[in-house]
Amino acid sequence: MSGFDSARFRQVLGHFPTGVTIVTALGPDEPVGLTIGSFTSVSLDPPLVGFLPGKGSQSWPEIEQAGSFCVNILAHDQGEQCFRFARSESARFEGLGWEPAPSGSPILDGVLAWIDCTIEQVVDAGDHWFVIGRVVALDARDANPLLFFRGKLGGFAEL
Repeated sequence: MSGFDSARFRQVLGHFPTGVTIVTALGPDEPVGLTIGSFTSVSLDPPLVGFLPGKGSQSWPEIEQAGSFCVNILAHDQGEQCFRFARSESARFEGLGWEPAPSGSPILDGVLAWIDCTIEQVVDAGDHWFVIGRVVALDARDANPLLFFRGKLGGFAEL
């Protein structure tokens, strides 16, 4: 038994800055996507990455069904997209430009980087799933990232 509640746990872990991503896929009827802050590199050989969607996510089952996904790493000026894909609405792609990754998953216009993957493994991780993806294609451009820190979005400044 721990000596803290979930609010304290979240507040303390909020002191660790994270990048902001939108994980996308082609659903059965339309593109799907959700905002994810829990994205990480897993392995260089083979090239694996991971992210953790909540078990209550409405988008994750469609992404899992697609069998592949694209991680869109957001640039500093994409805060609106972060909030759009964090909400439960169906018109997340309305008015947004995108092109298909090799898997067909959407690469959103203006992202800092994208990583196209096939689903390698899904592991039960408490109230989330730990999704491990095998990287099949990726690219990046020179821009600053969008960061999440202590409940707020911000940017990055070099020292």
